[in-house]
Amino acid sequence: MTVTPSLQFEQLSKRFPGVTALGGVSFTAHAGQVHGLLGENGAGKSTLLKILGGQHRPDGGRLLLNGRECRFGSAADAIASGIAVIHQELQYVPELTVTENMLLGRLPKRLGLFVDRRSARALVAARLAEIGADLDPDARLADLSIAQRQMAEICKAVLQDAQVLAFDEPTSSLSHRESEVLFRLVRRLRAAGKTLIYISHRLEELYALCDACTILRDGRKVATHPVMAEVPRDALISDMVGRELSDIYDYRARPLGPPRLQVRGLRGRNLAEPLDFEMCGGEVLGFFGLVGAGRSELMRLIYGADARAGGQVLLDGLPVPGSGPAAAIRAGIVLCPEDRKEQGILAQSSVAENINISCRRHNLRGGLFLRHRQEAERADAFIARLRIKTPSRQQEIRLLSGGNQQKVILARWLAEPGLKLLILDEPTRGIDVGAKNEIYRLIHEVAESGCCVIVVSSELPEVLGVADRLIVMREGRISGELSRAQASETAVLRLALPDLG
Repeated sequence: MTVTPSLQFEQLSKRFPGVTALGGVSFTAHAGQVHGLLGENGAGKSTLLKILGGQHRPDGGRLLLNGRECRFGSAADAIASGIAVIHQELQYVPELTVTENMLLGRLPKRLGLFVDRRSARALVAARLAEIGADLDPDARLADLSIAQRQMAEICKAVLQDAQVLAFDEPTSSLSHRESEVLFRLVRRLRAAGKTLIYISHRLEELYALCDACTILRDGRKVATHPVMAEVPRDALISDMVGRELSDIYDYRARPLGPPRLQVRGLRGRNLAEPLDFEMCGGEVLGFFGLVGAGRSELMRLIYGADARAGGQVLLDGLPVPGSGPAAAIRAGIVLCPEDRKEQGILAQSSVAENINISCRRHNLRGGLFLRHRQEAERADAFIARLRIKTPSRQQEIRLLSGGNQQKVILARWLAEPGLKLLILDEPTRGIDVGAKNEIYRLIHEVAESGCCVIVVSSELPEVLGVADRLIVMREGRISGELSRAQASETAVLRLALPDLG
């Protein structure tokens, strides 16, 4: 069968102040195929999709669609040309409903004047049912979970009936069941002759879905493989990071100190019963469970982000107030939240500002004035230590890749002089394999200093790889606890899945 080349990138380049995001990237994608786009955070993948989607204009090179050069002045131009891009940073209006978001700018009219809400809802409901997405057409986006918003954005792109669809980390917030719905949809679109670009840091799903792949590193193409199934996993990783990664988790056993954290009878929103656990100094404790198991809710209660309905958190024998995050931070408890964009960063502020925002309370001159030199030195030190890719400390954090944003959040908390408990909720979501390796190394370094580290993850290999001990949650309860020696995929899933418990 002859495969039609439908999408061509020819020597595309894009520069931002202080950085070359793309430097002459060329490759071809074909109709009826899924083309994987691989690379570390900052490799240029999202920039390429923003050029494809009309959000950026290239500084050089050409984009061709079915042999014709395209120069998009806006996202609307790209959509009109049959291109739909589902970005990692979701594009939606939170106060509008699922129906209104999915048909934004294209709502059906009655008499050419009035929005036909009944027809709009029926259209969206039918398409959601056809896809298998469990979404209420009348729900506001602001009231939905991250996973549900992600699925709404995917469905919106499919509703556009585009010929080219590009997915940027589409499963980063989806449950296993929702991911399976997406995979069936991708395969159906491929069978319908669509051209699909697929970005993911999860190699297993890339091998399951992609026919071909292109690898980017530092804004340049490293390789294109016409048959992805024939490329060894280690070769892909080596191409992406430019080095071998023999053990990505970098686990090393360490002596544990006495118990430091006790959680006693903690009750709160979405917890089905009072919860108890404790952990020792120097321990990495993993939490695993399906979406909705209550893991994030438990962490927010410990951190004081949500009000406790009862129970206690004790650190080094002293009660930690539940009166808010400020009290928890003063006690030595910090949280890297699940929703990095909404809850973890000050998007319009600089890298330096984001690193210093918490710890500056310790070194205000006269209790009132900022010590600018000290803050600059601290920011530069953590940029170097955590290998944060940024043109300067003054770069707005929103312009950094997801992995580098996560490193900035980590730097903020590592700068806290009294750190005792570091809680990481989905610390590597949407992050490439090389940056994951660096974050795992930091986790072990923090633990070796005697600090307690909690790692919450929906990626089972991750918690199995980094944790000394594992707690499994199911439906708002702790369903079991496993030592590192006891923890296997089968044992963990038996505790996490209701039908296997």
